[in-house]
Amino acid sequence: MGNKRRIMPVAPSSAKQTARKALETRKKLPMSKRAGTGVGLARANQIAKGENMSLSTLKRIKSFIARHEPNYKRARRQGKTMEDGGVILAMALWGYPGIKSWVDQQISKLEKGE
Repeated sequence: MGNKRRIMPVAPSSAKQTARKALETRKKLPMSKRAGTGVGLARANQIAKGENMSLSTLKRIKSFIARHEPNYKRARRQGKTMEDGGVILAMALWGYPGIKSWVDQQISKLEKGE
């Protein structure tokens, strides 16, 4: 088995910046426009602070993106932004779009034991 410690990944800077911007934008919005669940806010803070992410967390991020990406793309085509598109803000809280390909890479590495 050995004493090989697995290093947990930290989100890329683009995702950290997106999550920070989303948290700041959300604070400025009226309560009725504040997208994001408690889980989404916790994830945004984890990403923005550069905390380590486990394999299960990475898989949850991937799953969230898969569920909401079609609505995000539709909202973008309609010209929505973080200020007026709930799904845009919610996805930004999770570091999207900068986190998407990085999450896939990290999941692959961790599952291979790299």
